[in-house]
Amino acid sequence: MRILFLGDIVGRPGRTLVRERAQALRRELGLDLLLANAENASAGLGLSAKNAAELLADCDALTSGNHIWRYRDLLPVLESEERLLRPWNYPGGPGRGLCVLRPENAPAVALINLQGRVFMDPVDCPFRAAEAALAQVPEDVAIRIIDFHAEASSEKIGLALHLDGKVSAVIGTHTHVQTADACVLPGGTGFLTDAGMCGPFPSCLGMEPQAVLRRFLTGLPERFEVADAPARLRGALLNIDPATGRCRKIEAWAEG
Repeated sequence: MRILFLGDIVGRPGRTLVRERAQALRRELGLDLLLANAENASAGLGLSAKNAAELLADCDALTSGNHIWRYRDLLPVLESEERLLRPWNYPGGPGRGLCVLRPENAPAVALINLQGRVFMDPVDCPFRAAEAALAQVPEDVAIRIIDFHAEASSEKIGLALHLDGKVSAVIGTHTHVQTADACVLPGGTGFLTDAGMCGPFPSCLGMEPQAVLRRFLTGLPERFEVADAPARLRGALLNIDPATGRCRKIEAWAEG
């Protein structure tokens, strides 16, 4: 089974390019599923209800992270739309952190969204939350993918090692910089520390560089805006054994 997981979609440039390329990527890469993290898809911070609906027209499911609560109009959508996830390990709030996708002519896939705690706002333990989420996955669903939205590489690696052999893949998001450590762990779990971002280049993590540089140079508050530059796509491309759920291959995928 072939699955493309796109890293954090940033602002209008990222949204536009994802939507423009989604159907062609399905054909060109022979995809069974197209997944994406969309927590920064609206003005570079958060996700609006309108933008969520637009992206779900082209993506099979969306994950998120710590900025998912920014737009109040999204809160009822989190309750009603099963394909839009927020991190499982928030202690409260609307929505869900697990969904089971059942695409036509392909096996079912469980998608779990977790958030890290190192250098992040306090949430429940992602390691214990992962175990609790997996306990709710139906036994017939062998393919299980986790988006771990976290800051620290060590925490992402730790979760992947903790779940090796229990899930098909652990894919890191949040830092917007694609890493070069894609691998299949000994137990058959695919891992990538960070999938990168789908957004404008050059930029500072998708934002206009000059405002970010002024912040670095002066220490004073600045208003960050999404950079006005051509977008590129970054993500993780997975090849998973549909019978066992083991990852056959994972690669850091890039276009543009």
